[in-house]
Amino acid sequence: MRHREKGEVQLRILFETGNSGKLKEVQALFRGLGHEVVQLKDEYPEVQADTLEEVVEAGLRWLWDKHYVPIMIDDSGLFINGLKGFPGVYSAYVYRTLACPGILKQMEGVTDRTAEFRCCAGYVDAAGRTTLRSGVCPGSIIGEMRGSGGFGYDPIFLPDGESLTFAELDLGRKNVISHRGRAFSALARAISEE
Repeated sequence: MRHREKGEVQLRILFETGNSGKLKEVQALFRGLGHEVVQLKDEYPEVQADTLEEVVEAGLRWLWDKHYVPIMIDDSGLFINGLKGFPGVYSAYVYRTLACPGILKQMEGVTDRTAEFRCCAGYVDAAGRTTLRSGVCPGSIIGEMRGSGGFGYDPIFLPDGESLTFAELDLGRKNVISHRGRAFSALARAISEE
């Protein structure tokens, strides 16, 4: 293996996302490994599926068939136990329609507030080989919105063992404990080992 010079980019990966917060999180994770993550704005058809993995696999295949270069995508969901796993794989759609206030309204009178964020991060290399990694962050839904950082459901999600919501945590800490941070860290290790 050739020695990498300081500052040299090891791998340039397109990351399909329209979410600037997510892009910053993933760029920060990969920068330390010498990989450059560049935003790709090319929405892929999101299949209706039962698992995050199925959504990611289909999205990677569609994007690779179009670009033939290394690409990453992810799909995440908030699974609330007291709402029987809702919104789950439909989290993005539910967020666009209900957002945090709508989830808090759904949670009125619900005693089991435990929840977990799940993420499936996927990568397809220039040869079309895919790699998937998952990450989970357990926590609970609090009764009010707190914090101005992050995005999506972050202001109402309190990770286990923390006193701050995802929206109150700094990016470095969030990347260490979050579902996305865990999934993309595992994916980055897998890519680096290839």
